Amino acid sequence: MSKKKIYDISAELEQEFGEHGTPQRAEFDEKAYAFYTAQILQDARKEVKITQAELASRIGVDKGYISRIENGLTSPNVSTFYRIVNALGLHIEISKPAVNQI
Repeated sequence: MSKKKIYDISAELEQEFGEHGTPQRAEFDEKAYAFYTAQILQDARKEVKITQAELASRIGVDKGYISRIENGLTSPNVSTFYRIVNALGLHIEISKPAVNQI
């Protein structure tokens, strides 16, 4: 039975992108969220088998904008994000944490 070493990436992230609360880390986090969101939207679009052009047409934007979102180059504003989510048949759930989790 092999022992696997547990690796904590937090120290590496802090070294590379700064500690939480620093402008450098905030910039990294923003890019990471954009990439993560882009992957979710791209996977959902492919799952429903529509092209970027079809999605763009459904929500009233150009194909290039969808491409930039999916490549993490831009983040849609909230209203556009909701239009994309609805066009892909996705649902968003927003919930408040328990009082002791704040």
